[in-house]
Amino acid sequence: MASSPNSTQPNLPGRKVLVVDDDRLNLRILSGILRPEGYVIAEAGTGERALELVAEFKPNLVLLDVMMPGIDGFETCRRIKATYGEQSPPVIFITAKNESDDVVAGLGAGGVDYLPKPFKPKEVIARIRSHLQNQILSEQQQLLVAQLSNANAAKNRFMGMAAHDLRNPLASIRGLSEFLRDGAVGPLTPDQLDLVETIHSASQSMLEMLNELLDVAAIEAGDLKLNLQPINLGELAAGCVAMINMEAAKKRTHVELQAPSPAVVLSLDAAKMKQVVDNLLSNAVKFSPPGSQIRVIVQAGPAEGMCSFSVRDQGPGIPDGERDKLFKDFSRLSSKPTAGEKSTGLGLAICRKIVEAHHGAISAGNLAGGGCEFRVTLPASR
Repeated sequence: MASSPNSTQPNLPGRKVLVVDDDRLNLRILSGILRPEGYVIAEAGTGERALELVAEFKPNLVLLDVMMPGIDGFETCRRIKATYGEQSPPVIFITAKNESDDVVAGLGAGGVDYLPKPFKPKEVIARIRSHLQNQILSEQQQLLVAQLSNANAAKNRFMGMAAHDLRNPLASIRGLSEFLRDGAVGPLTPDQLDLVETIHSASQSMLEMLNELLDVAAIEAGDLKLNLQPINLGELAAGCVAMINMEAAKKRTHVELQAPSPAVVLSLDAAKMKQVVDNLLSNAVKFSPPGSQIRVIVQAGPAEGMCSFSVRDQGPGIPDGERDKLFKDFSRLSSKPTAGEKSTGLGLAICRKIVEAHHGAISAGNLAGGGCEFRVTLPASR
């Protein structure tokens, strides 16, 4: 059975239309055209009365005469837009004039269309139907966005609760494996020690993943709050470099710091910015081959009022066509860590959000001699 041509169209009967004209004959004509279509009609003879009815009647659309006693149609439309903003009903001007200047003036006042006199019923119905259908589709889109936003918020709450509940038992597993590894219950055979090391490594990786999931959930929920204090960026980076060098030594890799003199002091959340530096250093070690040299450079400028730090590695660089994936949630590049290290694909996305919360920017690019550079640029003062 064939469907009706209008079967997929939004339902229009019952929609409210306010008709504003100082000519009673025009009001009767328009009402006579629209009421058989199922529209609910209210009438006004002046701009002042129209403003009262917009508040009382709450029309879905306004047909508004241009030339009226008191305030004209243009001024009436401007006041509707000023009062209701984005919630204003669409306004179609009705006028005997069709000069381009009038059309421009009406659109400039906030109107969406013109309806010329004398009225042609089919044209009146078609124009009003078109604008009301667009309005309904916009309402449906807004409803869908609200539903998706609520679903995303519920997902973030669930993800945060699940990650939080899993973190404590995993921390216990990691702690107990450390006791076993350190001989707290007696010496272990080489095979037993290997198993304990595997348990420790796996639990540590899972804890890191859960912490990143908690970070993402907090950021998406709008809970990324910064505790800004004057921080010496070079000293912060030095602490991170000292810690990562202990891990990098396992791959015979060394991280060196080049800090400026005088010191670069910025208004930062030290814990959050440390998370950014740690992540960039960890990635540099993961993707650089054993025996690499990694450089961390802290500097003022080059742009006035800006400071930056960069991490330069000796890894494979960013593959062609994959640059846009770098800072997106759960995105992984085709390049793999050189010692099989794990990655959630969340670290760089979290870094970007933290840096942007500091009103800074993060970028990445390949170096001419191989490897790549990640650069974070931050405002010197705000």
